[in-house]
Amino acid sequence: MSKQGSRESMVRQWEMLKLLPTKPPGITASDICQHLNDQGFDISKRQVERNLNDLSQSFGITCNDKGQPFGWYWVSSADASLPAVSMAEALSLTMVEQVLKPILPATVFDALSPKLNQAKETLNKVNQRYKLASWQEKVAYVPATLPQIPPKVDEAILSQVQLAILKGQCIHVSYDSVDKRELRDYVLHPLGIVQRGLTTYITATIEPYQDVLLLAMHRIQALDVLDKPVAIPSDYKLSDYLNAGRLSFSSGESILVKAKISSETSLHVSETPLSQDQTIKKEGEHSILTATVADSWQLRWWLLSLCNDVEVLEPKSLRNEIKQQLAAASAKYQGA
Repeated sequence: MSKQGSRESMVRQWEMLKLLPTKPPGITASDICQHLNDQGFDISKRQVERNLNDLSQSFGITCNDKGQPFGWYWVSSADASLPAVSMAEALSLTMVEQVLKPILPATVFDALSPKLNQAKETLNKVNQRYKLASWQEKVAYVPATLPQIPPKVDEAILSQVQLAILKGQCIHVSYDSVDKRELRDYVLHPLGIVQRGLTTYITATIEPYQDVLLLAMHRIQALDVLDKPVAIPSDYKLSDYLNAGRLSFSSGESILVKAKISSETSLHVSETPLSQDQTIKKEGEHSILTATVADSWQLRWWLLSLCNDVEVLEPKSLRNEIKQQLAAASAKYQGA
């Protein structure tokens, strides 16, 4: 084989490896052949199959032969990410793992495992070479909120929802109502997936309505993908939906909050502002904070969590609301 032919063969096989997914049923030789020909490679399905069989001798790839059409994929223990990982990248990836693992559904996190395993292998080799302390003792992540266990999401349902969103297909679901008193059947037009803290949500409309709602993925108990295209509302855009504060459980309105805050809270919000227009003015032992924020449940949770360090001054309606909630909470602790 000429040098040019050898180079083209190497590039083609590299493209094959990048096409392979990380779990069954995989991608068929026919689909790989079509993709390569679309990229300008002149190759037959038979050649693709021979190349894949040869590559399986050196790389962790296999063929799903349990049912036709046969699909190729990376085995779960193999590294599906070919480029090397530097030591700095490896440390960063281990940090990412600690941040994401507690909040992402296991099925979503599994897709990242090959790259994370590659990072760990890189660090293990460095430790062996330089005989340093274990890298696990040098990297840590501590959540800023109370640690919780994420809700369980059915792997098959998650996969079907993801594909339906990508393909623009409607789904029929059996959904647990918020009070969990009964299952309700809906035909959904799924529009997007959003991760908020520990919970995965989908944005969707419910037939025959056009209002975009949030539905928790873990409350979907059964699902069928329908041969029916999604109808996207003309005014819907995921980024606009999020910017309107919907994931903060907001009405979409903004308010100007004025509050007296402690010196400790002043330092905290100076480093991590609540808004672009935030101002902090020192007044004696306290400071006065002003900021335009979404009028949301999340704002109220934040204010209540810092009730000893934050006193709402304006708007009066918000001040009275927080005052009533604190009075009700205090009443529960009266007496023995």
